[in-house]
Amino acid sequence: MNDDSYLDDVEYYDQKFGQSHRERKTARKQSRRPPGQPADLATLEQLTQPTEFEGGFNPTYQPSRFEAGWLLSSLSSFYEQHMMSDVLASIKGGKEANVYRCAADPTLGLMPTEGSTVAFLAAKVYRPRQFRNLRNDKRYRDGRAILTADGRPVKSTDQRLMRAIGKKTATGVRVAHTSWLMYEYTTLERLHKIGARVPQPFAVNENALLMSYVGDERMAAPTLNSVHLDRAEAQSLFTEVLRNIELMLQAGMIHGDLSAYNILYWEGQITLIDFPQVTSSRTNTQAYEIFTRDIRRICEYFNQQGVRCAPAAIADELWSSYAALDPDDTAADISALVDPTTYGAPEEDDYDL
Repeated sequence: MNDDSYLDDVEYYDQKFGQSHRERKTARKQSRRPPGQPADLATLEQLTQPTEFEGGFNPTYQPSRFEAGWLLSSLSSFYEQHMMSDVLASIKGGKEANVYRCAADPTLGLMPTEGSTVAFLAAKVYRPRQFRNLRNDKRYRDGRAILTADGRPVKSTDQRLMRAIGKKTATGVRVAHTSWLMYEYTTLERLHKIGARVPQPFAVNENALLMSYVGDERMAAPTLNSVHLDRAEAQSLFTEVLRNIELMLQAGMIHGDLSAYNILYWEGQITLIDFPQVTSSRTNTQAYEIFTRDIRRICEYFNQQGVRCAPAAIADELWSSYAALDPDDTAADISALVDPTTYGAPEEDDYDL
């Protein structure tokens, strides 16, 4: 993977609105808002007005027109908190989020990456919620609580907020997206503490995650699907992936979208990534189906690398060992696995419906 191997933002919005950048530019000359122009395109125009970075935050990386507005709002808090000192490059992108290589602030005390004088961090920045193309997450939300911006479960008795989420009001949509992001952060935090091969999380805000970086100053670690392994290394890495799956299952967690596309490979080591859809093996009614799909996808890749593995047998063995429900444990839920650390109390107007 190199710094250019991400979905170009212009291409994404051309797909989103079915209109090329050149056509939109012509349309703007003809009319400030042509008849029939989608409301979200008008919002896009507002979001992408030229923006100057304030408070000394003037990154080396020059964002495209479609990135500038939300990159500032998403990463400036990390700069102000002395977590990172610069944004150096865009290393991965898609319809849900972009990932950037950042320079860690020296006060964090991280060791410089080999071959560089700078310690790196990775910042995952979600697109503005109006333009995210998140998959249908209903099956993953089954059996898991809604998380607030401080990483705590929303109380089921908070009928006003639950009603807003059900009706998909502006507040409800904001809370649902916050929950999606907070599950990724709190899952990384939990798994890193128990020894799983995942990025170490450092900070989170309403639209971005700051975590350890895998790679060097020239390139980010490629995903496993783009790597060909010899049989001996493939066997070793397959064992390591299963160890991580086992750790998750012991903690009541299922990745939910695990494949060679969500595993990084660097210098003989793997790192599991992308956890917003993490779900509970204990309370999700579709948990076994989701789990077996993860195992099947992993086995498909390693079979191609010469590893003999039977996904159904592996899934059954792991599931029977770690995922059996205790009949008395009726309150089991993935939210109970979230550390109660406070990352910033939600403002009162978050609940003003």
